[in-house]
Amino acid sequence: MQIIKDSPKLNILNNKADAFLTRHFSGNTLDYRQILAIILPLLIDQAFLICMNLLNTAMISSSGMAAVSAVNMVDSLNIFLVNVFIAVATGGTIVVAQYKGRGDDKMVPKAAASSISGVFLLALGISLILLLFHNPILRLLFGGSEQAVFENARTYLIGSASSYCGIAIMEAVCGALRGIGETRSSLVLTLTMNFLYVILNFILINGLHMGVFGMAVSINISRYAAAFLAMLYLAKRNKSLGFMMRDLLSLDLTMKKRILAIGLPFAAEQMFFNGGKILTQTFIVSLGTYAMAINAICSSIVNLFQIPANTLCLTIVTVVGQCMGKHDTSQAKRVIKSFLILSSASFALMTIILLPLFHPMVSIFNPPASIVPDIWLIIFITALAQIPLWSASFLAPAALRAGGDSQYTFIVSMLSMWLFRVVFGYILGIVLKWGILGVWLAMDCEWAIRGMFFYTRFRGKKWYQHKVID
Repeated sequence: MQIIKDSPKLNILNNKADAFLTRHFSGNTLDYRQILAIILPLLIDQAFLICMNLLNTAMISSSGMAAVSAVNMVDSLNIFLVNVFIAVATGGTIVVAQYKGRGDDKMVPKAAASSISGVFLLALGISLILLLFHNPILRLLFGGSEQAVFENARTYLIGSASSYCGIAIMEAVCGALRGIGETRSSLVLTLTMNFLYVILNFILINGLHMGVFGMAVSINISRYAAAFLAMLYLAKRNKSLGFMMRDLLSLDLTMKKRILAIGLPFAAEQMFFNGGKILTQTFIVSLGTYAMAINAICSSIVNLFQIPANTLCLTIVTVVGQCMGKHDTSQAKRVIKSFLILSSASFALMTIILLPLFHPMVSIFNPPASIVPDIWLIIFITALAQIPLWSASFLAPAALRAGGDSQYTFIVSMLSMWLFRVVFGYILGIVLKWGILGVWLAMDCEWAIRGMFFYTRFRGKKWYQHKVID
């Protein structure tokens, strides 16, 4: 009886929710149900990916703080290079999304094939360079680290570089699938890769006590297995993309030029941005092994706060790309505004949920008791700073790139990173002797500067006047 009595109220609430979501997210290109169908698999993907990375850092901590520091050091270089592959793959995602939005089903698979072949060749070249010159590169970047840290770093760098072609293929395939809105398949592929990685790490690190070498073996097996499954899926199972293996051999220079026109500025942006992070890492090396461990643990925990927002960053590329392919600027602008608000709200929610869980989270890393207060202070300040600053700093440029405005995002990201995070980080961390806290405070300040420029750009008209496809 009560259910019947309450059902009109429930219908009213449903109608209000439907009207609200339609007003803020729907348009001629996509409605909110289609956008939610893109978001949910990506949310699961990001949650799994970040939680698994946290778990891997926790597992390697059983091998000591030198191992944690070494993995974190090399991962800063890995992120620098892998983000170059992701940047070019994102160029493919945007081109695929715009062709999909225009309804040009013949060009969609050609764009996907050009993206996959291009990203693979780029990864192969970078991998060979790193394998040949790993020693001088490590000595240049991290020569001041302790010997135990350096030896672990060399083992992990060789293993990571060997796996680049596998992760490049995976990122390119998943990028193409996201471009057509098929996020469930990309979710299955990335979950497979990361789940295999964690299982192998558990066996090799915790079971067989192989330490950093075990992690290097795990990363290669998991990435190449996932790349094989990704290509098998495109060749045998996927129908919506219309992919043909022979397209990989096509020298479609016009298509590659379109992809690189977006991907290369984004790749350069990632190189300068993450290059600045590597330089910042050299400051931290000079502060000692404990400072490096604090940085590694804080980075892993802060990534948890960013799970929903990172999901929205990935989603916005597909949504805005398809809107611009159909010249539906009004929906693109409306969705970007809604996503900016939603992203900031997600940070507030994650802060409320995760800050009370700080001690259980940090305990899985087994840190020395003396560094726990420093970890707490950095996490607390960063959690609060993310709420107003992160979304305009990272989600807004993702949307601008999807509209073809990649050169502007490159210039702003490069200048803000090097002028504020690197220089200001050195002043606060080294000159003023604020240590690792000063480096993180400089990062928060850099978010504010770049976010101001990107949000101002979004409020104007130039970002959506670029022509990506004919």
